[in-house]
Amino acid sequence: MATDFRRKEQLTELTDRIVDSYQDIGSINHLGHCPLPSVQAVVEIIDDLKEILYPGYRRRQNLHMGNVTYFVGDLVDSLHDKLTEQIARALRYEDDRLHGTACNKRETDFERQGQEIAIDFLETLPELRYRLSKDVQAAYDGDPAACGLDEIIFCYPGLEAISVHRLAHELFLRQVPLIPRIMSEWVHNLTGIDIHPGAKIGDSFFIDHGTGVVIGETCEIAANVKIYQGVTLGALSFPKDTEGNLVRGAKRHPTIEEGVVIYSNATVLGGETVVGRNSVIGAGVSLTRSIGPNTIVTVEKPSLRFREAS
Repeated sequence: MATDFRRKEQLTELTDRIVDSYQDIGSINHLGHCPLPSVQAVVEIIDDLKEILYPGYRRRQNLHMGNVTYFVGDLVDSLHDKLTEQIARALRYEDDRLHGTACNKRETDFERQGQEIAIDFLETLPELRYRLSKDVQAAYDGDPAACGLDEIIFCYPGLEAISVHRLAHELFLRQVPLIPRIMSEWVHNLTGIDIHPGAKIGDSFFIDHGTGVVIGETCEIAANVKIYQGVTLGALSFPKDTEGNLVRGAKRHPTIEEGVVIYSNATVLGGETVVGRNSVIGAGVSLTRSIGPNTIVTVEKPSLRFREAS
């Protein structure tokens, strides 16, 4: 009993020290503020959106033209409410972060803004389906191992990543705080493909295999581009202002023109770097300057040495 009592005292003291750290280190806790967006709720929204984008492939099967209208209508109505709440939370958080006054404002301000953005975002879904159909076709056309479009929709991590990216990018364009990054980091964890929601990506985009791909915030990718696993489209440097703070908002990542192919583990860096249309970047290349159209860039092959095992 004495041992149990001492252990309980120890745990109580530990709890007090942890709580004291909340006051000492206020930068990594969110206490006494307006509620933040919920990661779980955002993931549920992603799942609902994928039900609309790819009906019949996910949770609900046995759909047909006789019942799909009711199914989609129910999802759209639910998504409107879920998005409104989470976007309003994100807007309130951002206003509080910048001005420290959000919780004192009328709740309806953020609810109304959240609702308007939610409806505007949902209006993009028909067009996104057309764009994603081109991504699916690009994957089939670019991968001889693909047995059909269904396999790509079910199994390809590159399509999963680009599907969530196109959704997150629409919210990013509408200046929704936090939620686009939550979406991109969730799918990054799922697929190993890291695409910042700010990246601009054209139609018929295909990531083959995909693990380890990184695409930065200010990257611009034209249509009909194909990249392989381990490719990094990143920043060459991070400029700072006179006070030593990072300069934000400048273009830091490359521009990839139409029809480019970038093979595995290649690195293309820099905001002024442009890869000209129909060029090919070979495996393992590190590129930090622009190249013209129809250029092939490869690493000179090392010589291999063969000898008999002793």
